[in-house]
Amino acid sequence: MSTALDTAARMPLTDHLRDLRKRLVRCLLLLALVFVGLFPFAQQLYTLLSQPLRRFLPEGASMIATSVTSPFLTPFKLTAMCALFIAMPLLLHQAWGFIAPGLYRQERRIALGLLMSSVVLFYAGMAFAFYLVFPMMFGFFASVTPEGVAMMTDISQYLDFILALFLAFGLAFEIPVATFIVVWVGLADVATLRRSRPYVIVGCFVVGMILTPPDVFSQTMLAVPMWLLFEVGLLACAGLRREGARAV
Repeated sequence: MSTALDTAARMPLTDHLRDLRKRLVRCLLLLALVFVGLFPFAQQLYTLLSQPLRRFLPEGASMIATSVTSPFLTPFKLTAMCALFIAMPLLLHQAWGFIAPGLYRQERRIALGLLMSSVVLFYAGMAFAFYLVFPMMFGFFASVTPEGVAMMTDISQYLDFILALFLAFGLAFEIPVATFIVVWVGLADVATLRRSRPYVIVGCFVVGMILTPPDVFSQTMLAVPMWLLFEVGLLACAGLRREGARAV
């Protein structure tokens, strides 16, 4: 019986390369269009992103730009990153269109679910950081500022710090997807992961300690969701195992 995998395998290499080039061009055009649409609002985007810190600045204090080009380049960089985040579902759709013909039907169904889940979880991690962790974190930093020290943060350093945390929390929220993939490809089974639960919990708190301010409440705010997401991944893996048993 002919399958999509057989069809993809029979395609000449030049056809694969041509399709890849077409999809890369589409991705670049999508990024450019989203960036052009967002750039007129670059200043407003930075104002929104800096709000979690500015609310804790002392009265009369403000953020500063220590470089001549920072007032332009920093919002420019932020707009480029926002364009990437907004266009990510469309970019992944192009990537999916390239790899899907090489998968079997069951593999396509599972891979598509993983792809969609990873996007949603990454955005959820960013939202969790922005609305819950950032206010708590910057409030803590403001409270421990030594007397006589003016809290005036450089806009470029703040953006780099925020983007790094967005990436860290977005990746941390990918735990269910990572857990599912580990079981799916056979690196470990559900029983082994369940026995490893104590080590996973300790690891979550270690990650929370590294990524958040040095107070127990902040660490718990990240560690507990990570542990719960690990449990969600185990439930998804158990569902996959039951479905595979029924298929047999």
